[in-house]
Amino acid sequence: MNIQLEKMKQRQECERRKRIAEEKHKEWVQKKREEERRERERKLSKEMAEKASKEVEKMQLQEKAELKYKEWLKKKRAEEAEKKKKEKEKEKEREAELQEKKARSEKIFKEWLHNARNKPRPVLNGYGFPHGKSAGLYFCYAYVVT
Repeated sequence: MNIQLEKMKQRQECERRKRIAEEKHKEWVQKKREEERRERERKLSKEMAEKASKEVEKMQLQEKAELKYKEWLKKKRAEEAEKKKKEKEKEKEREAELQEKKARSEKIFKEWLHNARNKPRPVLNGYGFPHGKSAGLYFCYAYVVT
């Protein structure tokens, strides 16, 4: 009977150890799953944080680019306005020069017209003589030396 009792005790001890090992295994599996879950959550949160930081960085770059574009556009518009202003000034200058030239030519024309009235007119049929008279043309036979 002692042997049976001892075998029974050994069996009970073996079962108890089996239960303990199973419980430890279940605990280990549970801990492992918990760790894996935490690791996944940590990775997910890290990815989300990186994504958010990239989005923020992208937004900042976009705002910066938009600001630079606005500054460039403002500068371009100012340059265009300056160019148009200079063109208008040149056009006014040309107009003033044309007016001045026209006034000078009118003045000169009036002076010429005034002077042309006072000049003596050439006589018609002058036969090539100035004022229709012969002046200083002598024949070589008129003066005979003896």
